[in-house]
Amino acid sequence: MSSPAAAAGRRLADPLLAASNGDGEIVVSAKDKYWVPSDEKEVRLAASQDSGGAGTPPLLYRTFRVKGFLINLYRLLTLVRVMVVILFFTWRMEHRDSDSMWLWWISVVGDLWFGVTWLMNQVTKLKPRKCVPKLSMLREQFDLSDESSDLPILDVFINTVDPVDEPMLYTMNSILSILATDYPAEKYATYFSDDGGSLIHYEGLLETTKFAASWVPFCRKHCVEPRAPESYFGRNVCPYTGNAPNDFLDDHRRIRVEYGEFKARLDGLSTVIEQRSEAFNRANTKEGRVNATWMADGTQWQGTWIEPAKGHKKGHHPAVFQVMLNQPSDDPQLGMPASSDHPLDFSAVDVRLPTLVYIAREKRPAYDHQKKAGAMNVQLRVSALLSNAPFIINFDGDHYINNSQAFRAAMCFMLDPRDGDNTAFVQFPQRFDDVDPTDRYCNHNRMFFDATLLGLNGIQGPSFVGTGCMFRRVALYGADPPQWRPDDAAKAKVSQTPNVFGKSTAFINSMPAAANQERSIASPATLQETASVDAELASVMTCAYEAGTEWGNDVGWVYNIATEDVVTGFRLHRNGWRSTYCAMEPDAFRGTAPINLTERLYQILRWSGGSLEMFFSRFCPLLAGRRLHPMQRIAYINMTTYPVSTFFLVMYDLYPVMWLVHGQFYIQRPFQTFALFVAVIIATVELIGMVEIKWAGLTLLDWVRNEQFYIIGTTGVYPTALLHILLRALGLKGVSFKLTAKKLTGGARERLAELYDVQWVPLLVPTVVVMAVNVAAIGAAAGKAIAGRWSAAQVAGASTGLVFNVWMLLLLYPFALGIMGRWSKRPYILFALLVAAVAVITSVYATLASSVPYFHSGYFFN
Repeated sequence: MSSPAAAAGRRLADPLLAASNGDGEIVVSAKDKYWVPSDEKEVRLAASQDSGGAGTPPLLYRTFRVKGFLINLYRLLTLVRVMVVILFFTWRMEHRDSDSMWLWWISVVGDLWFGVTWLMNQVTKLKPRKCVPKLSMLREQFDLSDESSDLPILDVFINTVDPVDEPMLYTMNSILSILATDYPAEKYATYFSDDGGSLIHYEGLLETTKFAASWVPFCRKHCVEPRAPESYFGRNVCPYTGNAPNDFLDDHRRIRVEYGEFKARLDGLSTVIEQRSEAFNRANTKEGRVNATWMADGTQWQGTWIEPAKGHKKGHHPAVFQVMLNQPSDDPQLGMPASSDHPLDFSAVDVRLPTLVYIAREKRPAYDHQKKAGAMNVQLRVSALLSNAPFIINFDGDHYINNSQAFRAAMCFMLDPRDGDNTAFVQFPQRFDDVDPTDRYCNHNRMFFDATLLGLNGIQGPSFVGTGCMFRRVALYGADPPQWRPDDAAKAKVSQTPNVFGKSTAFINSMPAAANQERSIASPATLQETASVDAELASVMTCAYEAGTEWGNDVGWVYNIATEDVVTGFRLHRNGWRSTYCAMEPDAFRGTAPINLTERLYQILRWSGGSLEMFFSRFCPLLAGRRLHPMQRIAYINMTTYPVSTFFLVMYDLYPVMWLVHGQFYIQRPFQTFALFVAVIIATVELIGMVEIKWAGLTLLDWVRNEQFYIIGTTGVYPTALLHILLRALGLKGVSFKLTAKKLTGGARERLAELYDVQWVPLLVPTVVVMAVNVAAIGAAAGKAIAGRWSAAQVAGASTGLVFNVWMLLLLYPFALGIMGRWSKRPYILFALLVAAVAVITSVYATLASSVPYFHSGYFFN
């Protein structure tokens, strides 16, 4: 008999495309109405084998394809555009006539580049697939009648660095959501990596474990969603799905009070630690002690001190390791009934908490610590010596579990009998809270997550794009997938090449067991009782451990590239592994996005610079072997070269400079035919986009935001990325990539206040110049038209070019709002300024044209 929480999980979270309305009638959501099942034969075969007593494991997910009429229209339009582009280039090569041949050649090469990159992007989306986990089937197969479970064990990695740039309240909410997720408590362990080694994170984690003792049973008793309290209490009331409605209101009120007290304790930790440390330092002044930072038990903190000192500051401190929550028993443990000391009734609720481990790796000035990738590789080794789960899921400190069924959903793909053993990772989309309703800076990036990754799902799988991704441990170790190796090849590789993984014998010996999906989790509490394990843990957390090994290269997460996530995923695909994209309703995970324009541009800079680094590294997709699917190779080539487009697009954007000083200027003659080709090419790509948002379940606003921020990134960010790779090619350091800061919302600041902050940096200048040039071009055209008394034919000809200027300004509209700061709350001010600027330029040109002969040389024609 299943538990109430499990029953509620079945009611809530089977994210099927079609659902029953209660009367047996199938209702399909509008978002998924263009998708139909594509695995009917596999389902029928599995059903027949099961009915025949063959004992075949059931299918744990369904696959869907786009309806034939829509995907065929999509492919037809793609073919039409390819043919038009070919005719266009043929015509241009036959008509080499321009007012500036060097600009003509640049435009030809640019058009060829855009045509090829568009085609590379398009061919990978011609066979999109949607994979939907069957959570009810997973429960039937792995959840046993005695409340136990046969689900595999799982290690959860969560990373943070700075409690200021990554507010601790977000991080602890993420921890609480992980501890409360719907996965057997004895089956997973959480490893919290504090890369800043700060005592405030350590003690914040202690406070979190205390509050979790009430929060986690509350979530299980009342089937709360989401299970991050800050998000849960901040949302509108959701329909109650638990099994104790009479207790809910009282429990809700009490747990909300407890959460308020918990937040107050977190906010006061900094003051408490400072006051405690001052008191201990005064008491030990006679002994000549330094201004140390002290823990509550009267011992010095080994990590970063409040007042940094040698051996106790960022980048220079010993390792710290502590099990915060020990491994729970395998049997459910019911809580206590309500009493005066414990007002919440948990007598029918399992109150066990999963394992929680604190890690702060050693850091020394002489070593490159490799940022987040280095921290995750330490987590990989530490967890191998403790729980050694065959599967791993990673989180950033600002992301929380929004759907408590997410771990189970990922397991559906890892354990499916069809191709589960060859699946290296399951990638979830990144969704965010506190983004403005119009998503001004395209933070959700839905065209990528809901269109591009669905296309890759039909090939070899999506790329790894950071947080919210479940991995198969042995794949990270560099093992080949089953389809590309003999049965025992992975074990042979481990035993024959220990130098690849370092000198820890205990770690190397743990590798064969990491592939065993049926074993139970080991107890960290038991392991810590042995001095040998303590020594091994200390060893794998040292800075020098990876020297002379393949860590950061062919083992673990990849080093020395800003986009370590994409490169790591590419390495797995290159080795022959598959991946799967999984989108759920409600969203599996949610996080905090940078809604300040400058922070968002820095984020794009890191991604684009890292992409170019990857292309010019040993991980270049052109160098991959035959295990990488041809279409997957094309996708990675496009994914790593897209910033090059900036060279040509910026040239196009600045062409109006020529128009400002020439009466007539033609990039291509005859212009009318050229304009017709361009119009048809643009029209076809827009039609393709309209069809794409239909099958991807997106809105027109999603598509517009994608187009706008592509232009913003291309004009302002990608030039800096190209500069970075040029400096690297010359042997220089390159551009320093700034980590994205996540600001705490709420409190005294108004909602979305960060959206209106302006941080002026050089990264903004190129886009400002492009805007100014296009505004000036419009004003100059109007001035020349007035002074030159153009005919209707001349006005019609000039308007063709003006359409380009207006189009560019519309695409840069979010950027213009961003640099206006708080004035952007009134967009009409922006339009008034633009009209005023055009009017001034028009007046100046009209005046000059009337008094200076040069300005009568012709008419403005772009």
